[in-house]
Amino acid sequence: MKRVSQLTALALICGLASFSSMAADMPHSLTLAQLQEQHGAVIDTRTSAFYNGWPTLSGTSGHEPAALNLSASWLGAMNDDQLSGWAKQHQLTPSAPIALYGSDSDNQAVKARLEKAGYSHISTLSDALQTADRLQRLPHFEQLVYPQWLHQLQQGKQVAAAPLGDWKVIEAGWGAPKFYLLNHIPGAGYVDTNDVESEPLWNKVSDDKLKAMLAKHGIRHDTTVILYGRDVYAAARVAQIMLYAGVKDVRMLDGGWKTWSDAGLPVERGMPAKVKPAPDFGAPIPGQPQLMVDMEQARDMLHRQDASLVSIRSWPEFIGETSGYSYIKPKGDIAGARWGHAGSDANHMEDFHNPDGTMRSADDIAAMWKTWHILPEQHVAFYCGTGWRASETFMYARAMGWKNIAVYDGGWYEWSSHPQNPVSTGERGPERSL
Repeated sequence: MKRVSQLTALALICGLASFSSMAADMPHSLTLAQLQEQHGAVIDTRTSAFYNGWPTLSGTSGHEPAALNLSASWLGAMNDDQLSGWAKQHQLTPSAPIALYGSDSDNQAVKARLEKAGYSHISTLSDALQTADRLQRLPHFEQLVYPQWLHQLQQGKQVAAAPLGDWKVIEAGWGAPKFYLLNHIPGAGYVDTNDVESEPLWNKVSDDKLKAMLAKHGIRHDTTVILYGRDVYAAARVAQIMLYAGVKDVRMLDGGWKTWSDAGLPVERGMPAKVKPAPDFGAPIPGQPQLMVDMEQARDMLHRQDASLVSIRSWPEFIGETSGYSYIKPKGDIAGARWGHAGSDANHMEDFHNPDGTMRSADDIAAMWKTWHILPEQHVAFYCGTGWRASETFMYARAMGWKNIAVYDGGWYEWSSHPQNPVSTGERGPERSL
C-alpha cells in the first residue's frame, strides 16, 4: 500500500487527480495538444461503435482527431505478432509517446499488451472526449448498428438514430435457414439470397421479382430494414439490392451474427414468424438505379481520373493465380481496374475487418484505397466475383459518406465470360490503372 500511496501523491502533484485510481499502473497523462507537440499517437480503447460515432451515455459522439482504434475487446483475438503488425501498420515506434482513452479497465488492458510489445511511453489522454467540436465520426455511423443498440430498440427503449417508422430485423443467408433454425436474433425474419440474385451469373433478379420479395417480407420503401448475416457480405448483398430497389433506410449489424452472439444477448430457435405481406411498395422500383452499373458502364469507368472501377478480390485473384471460385474458370482481372483489397481468399474480407469482424476504421480503409488512386470524389463502382464482397465494401463506403458509389453487379464472372473484354494477369501496381 505504501508504493500505491507514493504514486498517488505523485499523480496529485502532477495535476492528475482524475486518474488517481490508475496511478499505480499509469502515473501520468497528457492533453491532446501536448501529445501533438511530441508527435505522439492517440489510441481509443473503446469498441468501434463508439469510435465510429454512436453516442455514449455521457452524450459524446465520435473519436479524437487522428485517433487509432485498438479496442480492449479485440485483445483476446490478437496474438503478439498480430498486435505488432497492427502497431507497425500504424507507424507506432517504441520511442514515441502514446496516450490512451476509454474506460480505466480498457486502458489498463491495452497498456499491458503494448508494454509487452515494447512500447513504454504510454499515458492517458487527460482531455479526451471533452471538446465536442473536435471529435470525428463516420458521416453515417447509424448505418452500422451494434448489438446493444438493437437489443434496446427491440425492448422499446429510447435509442439514438431510431427508425422513423416501421422497422424489421432480417437475417440473410444462402439457401435454407439451417443455422437460423438453431438460433437467431429474436423476432428476425429470414431472406434467402437466392431471392435477390439468380443463375447463371448470380446477378440481381428482375425488378418484378424484387418487388415480390419485398412485399412477401412486408417491406415498403419507408420501412427501416436492419440486416445481419452469419457472413457479413450476405447481409450486405441483400442490403445493397434493397437500396437499389428504393428502401430508404437500410442498415447492417456491424460484424454480423458473431457480434450478437459474442455479446451474450437473447436468441430464438425455430422458423420465422408469419409476416403480413405489404400490399404495395409505395414507390417505383428501382428507386436508386444508379447504385448498379452494367458491363458497358463498368468498361467506361476504366483508366479515368474521375472514376474508379474497383476490384474487391484477393491479391491472388487480382493477379490471376486463381479465379477464386470452383464455377468460374477464367483467371485474371479486369484490365485497368484498381485493386481495392479484400482478404486472403474469395471467402474472407480481413482487409476490411477489425479482429472482432466489425468494420475497420474509415481512415485505414481510405488510406488503403488512396494508394490505388481510389478517391471519394470519384464515381466509384465496386465488383468482385459475383457481388457479395463488393456489396460489403459498398456499405462501408456509404457509411463513410462516399456519395457517388455503385456495384458492378456482373463482376468478374460476367466480364470473363466475354472474350473480347480486356484482362490482366501478373503482378502490377496502381500506375497500370491510370
